[in-house]
Amino acid sequence: MPTVAYLANQFPSPVEPYVAEEIWELRRRGARVIPCSACYVTTSSDSELKALSAETLYLRPLQFRLLIHAAFVCVLKFRLLKDFFRRALLEGNEPLARRLRALLHTCLGAYYALLIERSGVEHIHVHHGYFASWIAMVAARLLGIEFSMTLHGSDLLLHPAYLDTKLRHCKFCVTISEFNRRHILERYPDIQPEKIVVRRMGVDPGKDNRKTLPVARESHRLVMLAVGRLHAVKDHAFLVRACRLLKNRDVPFVCLIAGEGPERTSIERLIRDLDLRGEVRLVGHLSRQQLDTCYLAVDLVVLTSRSEGIPLVLMEAMARGTPVLAPAITGIPELVIDGNNGFLYQPGSLEDFVARVELVHRAESALGPLCRAARQHVLKHFNRENNLASFCNLFLTHIDGTVEHHYENPILQ
Repeated sequence: MPTVAYLANQFPSPVEPYVAEEIWELRRRGARVIPCSACYVTTSSDSELKALSAETLYLRPLQFRLLIHAAFVCVLKFRLLKDFFRRALLEGNEPLARRLRALLHTCLGAYYALLIERSGVEHIHVHHGYFASWIAMVAARLLGIEFSMTLHGSDLLLHPAYLDTKLRHCKFCVTISEFNRRHILERYPDIQPEKIVVRRMGVDPGKDNRKTLPVARESHRLVMLAVGRLHAVKDHAFLVRACRLLKNRDVPFVCLIAGEGPERTSIERLIRDLDLRGEVRLVGHLSRQQLDTCYLAVDLVVLTSRSEGIPLVLMEAMARGTPVLAPAITGIPELVIDGNNGFLYQPGSLEDFVARVELVHRAESALGPLCRAARQHVLKHFNRENNLASFCNLFLTHIDGTVEHHYENPILQ
């Protein structure tokens, strides 16, 4: 079985459980997997993630002597890397700051190659198309091996830095939705279609046992839940403004926003300015167990992101029989079929969002068939066990027999 380096910008991350799940499944099948992270991550309270953190190879904090060695490697192996340097500095229309970062990431690619050179790595897989994918591409070139990557949402749709080059040189690219695959092939027509493969993510469907929270609840109020990092792309400000409209229309509701992030202060200010402190509550980060309880207790799970892949939070809620409302963007309509197993609203339309919330409020007692259809859709198409097995089958098939052991003549010495 192969030895694979698994690289992410930040690992392990509780909001990206699929990376750890893939590592565990590949190991279960006999592959040797070295988890790697471009940035150091504070140890998680989760015991399994703690164990992964302890064995993760972190690029940072940088070792100064190894960084100097990496810079010399870039000079000595310039001919090997010259097409990357040319693309980073001379081609395309990227701004100067991004070009300079690409130059730095090229050096970090050499640094990463030095870190893993003696580990017997035969293939590098990188999650997301952010800067770690350039690092992986450079390291693979220097080590004479291949790399692959998984593209999700914002890395493809909002921040596709140098993605043309990464797609051209990767062995294969996994993406999580048909929408993403079409987008890649339309935007990068020179890429061979067979190189881009869809493998959906999934969740544990759990049991079909919707129940209420073991605490008092105001039954006449519609209880909404939004789960996600407090980041601009999640657009919680849109949700807060929608809540103001609901209050203006005398809809009784409470909205819980679970998550932490850089936008917390501005969201708190907006809640205060719109006089919603009694209706909108920031509840902070919730554990997996707490989220499971909330999914089963609330009336509606809402999503207001500007860009997404196919969010796990929607899958989790639907698997537990909770109605969902999300924007009709990217791959979300592949999960949420409007009016059949959930609700979609026109992206950016406060009026449409509020109208859908009012519809759910009026029809709450009649949503049983929709909730059952949601669970069945997740069971069939977004089951974690099935989709994880499918991903690992694809991954091992693509790299089987394609690797060459190059360490008899290390190229970095």
